[in-house]
Amino acid sequence: MATHEREVTEAVDLCDATGRLAPEARGFSRLPLQRANLSGRFGRTKRWDYWAILAGDLVVAVTYASLDYLGLVDVYWADLATGRSGGRPAIVPLARGMSLPDISGETPIRFTSRDLHLDLTTDARGATRIRALYRDWAGGRGALDATVEPADESLNVVIPWSDETFQFTSKHTARPARGELVLGGVSHRFGESGDAWGVLDVGRGRWPRATNWNWGSAAGHGTSGALAHRPVVGLQLGGKWTVGTGFTENGFFVDGKLTKIGPELEWQYDFDRALEPWHVRSPDGSLDARLVPRFDRHTRVELGLAGSHVHQVFGRWSGHVVTDDGLRVDFRDIDGFAEECRARW
Repeated sequence: MATHEREVTEAVDLCDATGRLAPEARGFSRLPLQRANLSGRFGRTKRWDYWAILAGDLVVAVTYASLDYLGLVDVYWADLATGRSGGRPAIVPLARGMSLPDISGETPIRFTSRDLHLDLTTDARGATRIRALYRDWAGGRGALDATVEPADESLNVVIPWSDETFQFTSKHTARPARGELVLGGVSHRFGESGDAWGVLDVGRGRWPRATNWNWGSAAGHGTSGALAHRPVVGLQLGGKWTVGTGFTENGFFVDGKLTKIGPELEWQYDFDRALEPWHVRSPDGSLDARLVPRFDRHTRVELGLAGSHVHQVFGRWSGHVVTDDGLRVDFRDIDGFAEECRARW
């Protein structure tokens, strides 16, 4: 195995009766086994479900997040070929009326405002349907109806800064997606030929005041190599925020099976020149990948005591991975993204 980390194999509560991190929750799992029974500590507890759909030139992202003192609901899209983007955010003071289940997908998520209606439901198979109707800030009306199929395995890990400050993250990638985005009466369909992928980031935890992180994800088909078919490859890459905790959110998937990477990854990029290539590798070379960006979703928000500065670049990843079984899989120009976020929250 490519990690030193303890593997959790049975369902467990994230917190003990006092609200502190339960010792048995520490570790990683291949399924979302940690139930995020968070309570108390107003202002430091953060919960979110973030979805992205990678479909060639089209990227769609949906966020539903409660930061205790603030809620954010957002639908976003970008055309990587033209550089056009649009969507609709909604800010909810004190996250009033917002709720996320302890286990993502356990109950529906719904939001309605004057300009945005969002509905997220997960069926008994684990497939999630994402529907949104909104007034697009780029002009006209927008409508999204997408279905993201379940994953065989995901990367789930508890990052423990301390017994009182910790994060459970559940990362899913390379989940087949299909659906339609309608913008101003023009339909943009995706996934009909198996060329669209869903990414899910579930976050439940209690964070320190200021945090920086890297996150990268990718999905697509690798070369056949020693296999008789072209395997599906998914990358899950993290950095910065996990340093010193003894755990990481690093790994990759080949045909739905996780290879967990325990060490921190080596990231090379220039935050101020985010559209230049990004290079990420593991210390032993079992993962080596290079992203050529096509589009930068650059945001900077200052809200007094809170704020963030983010470069999230979308483009194409190329490189290779080596599984726990010693199988090398190469991939070229698969869809994905990478980001650095500098947050005070």
